Amino acid sequence: MTTAKAGKAGSLPDNRDALLVLHREARRRRDAAPLLSEERAEASEEIARIEIHIARIERAMDPPLV
Repeated sequence: MTTAKAGKAGSLPDNRDALLVLHREARRRRDAAPLLSEERAEASEEIARIEIHIARIERAMDPPLV
C-alpha cells in the first residue's frame, strides 16, 4: 500500500482537507482503471470509505455542514 492510498477507516486522517486530497487521488485511480477491473472496484470502495469519514467530520462540526 502506498502512502497516498487510504487504508481502513481507522488509518484515515481526521483533517477534512487531507481527506479531500485522498478523495481526489482515489477518484483519479478509479477513473484511470479499466472498467470492471479489480483496481477500479478497490478505488471505488476507498472513495466510499473516505466519503463516509468526511461526512462524520462534517456532522461533528459546530455548526454541522450537513
